[in-house]
Amino acid sequence: MMNDVEQRTDKGRSMKALEEFDRLLPHMTPAEKAQALQRLAPSLAHAFPGIESARDVCGGEPCILRTRIPVWVLVQARRQGTSEADILRSYPSLCAEDLVNAWAYYREQRDEIDQQILDNESA
Repeated sequence: MMNDVEQRTDKGRSMKALEEFDRLLPHMTPAEKAQALQRLAPSLAHAFPGIESARDVCGGEPCILRTRIPVWVLVQARRQGTSEADILRSYPSLCAEDLVNAWAYYREQRDEIDQQILDNESA
């Protein structure tokens, strides 16, 4: 597991890489952009917009981006009959798009989320 300094360093490198990419993008030809996409696509096979899993956040459970709200919590609330409007009122940092992303993640990763719900119910 990374310590705080290593995590900040890793995030700093990522931000610098993205800034460099943003700087280079307007100067790339369409063929170069297509080549970049071909290189990126395989790494995105299991990526979900608005959902992130980080070892140091909620034990690595998938969460809504930039929050500590695990997808399983939202799925469990929905199962218990909580409306989307009530979920959004309960979590003011969320927007409707976050719920759409959570439901999409659950459709694709149902077994993982169901297991997290079971694990947390028995804890």
